[in-house]
This record gives sequence, structure tokens and C-alpha cells, in this order.
Amino acid sequence: MSITGIQKSYLAGFIDGDGSIYVKLTKNNDYKYGYQVCPYVVLYQSSINEWLLKKIQKIIDMGYIRKRNDGVTECIIGRTDSIKKLMKWIKPYALLKQKQIKLMLDILEAKKKVKNKKDFLELCKLIDYFKALNYSKRRTNTSKKVKIALDKKLITP
Repeated sequence: MSITGIQKSYLAGFIDGDGSIYVKLTKNNDYKYGYQVCPYVVLYQSSINEWLLKKIQKIIDMGYIRKRNDGVTECIIGRTDSIKKLMKWIKPYALLKQKQIKLMLDILEAKKKVKNKKDFLELCKLIDYFKALNYSKRRTNTSKKVKIALDKKLITP
């Protein structure tokens, strides 16, 4: 599905104002380095206007809708291929989130290239930059924490 330049521009403005672009490091021992890299783009709206998120989701053909208990509805996009496509669509039009878009694209590229512990730690350091860009107060899994965990596991580079 292709969307128009006007739709891409609208989407960029929506994400600039009522969206979030971020990557979470989630502790998960099923993964080689003990952490899962989880990229997300989330669009937020009052549940009164849930119809708008459903319309956007239908136009972009990605993500899913989640209604929270606090009166907010989200359109959550978590698939790497979808996020990459979305970032390329909105990059020329976004004003506030240019740094997040570039960082997300850099992280998705670096994630594909992880071959060893050193590469994974470099990826985690990139993810750390989201803390400053997004004013994140609750981020607890950082590259320093991952390094400590990896050193304890004695995974060789």
C-alpha cells in the first residue's frame, strides 16, 4: 500500500505532537545476550477519538490498537520492517522528532549487524540516547547494566 505525500505529512505532524518513537531494552534470558531490543512507534489519542487512530492504522496498514484503562488509546507499531518504512515516510516532514527518527533508523541498522558482545553493547549505547531525547525517567535497562550482566555471564566477544 502506498500513501500520499499529504498523508505522510499529516502522519509526521501527528507523531511529532501525539506520538512517541523509542526502543526498550527488556531483560529476557531467552536471548543470546540476555536482553531483547524492542523498537516502538506509538500514536496516542483520547479514547473519545479512537476512530482517528483506527483510520490512521487502516491507511498505513501497520500496528495494532490498544485501549488503556486511563482513557487513552494507542496505535502501537513494533515490527521492524513497519517501523523502518514509517520512519522513511515521515522523515522529510517531521519537525520535532528528527533526531529520534535518525536514531531509530541507526539502531535498526546496527541491530542487524550484531555479531558479538561488543556489537551488542554498542547497540545498547545507541539505545541509551533515547533517554535524553525523550525525557525518559523510567528507563532502567541501560548499556551499563547490560555490560555488567554480560561480564557476569562471561560471554566472550
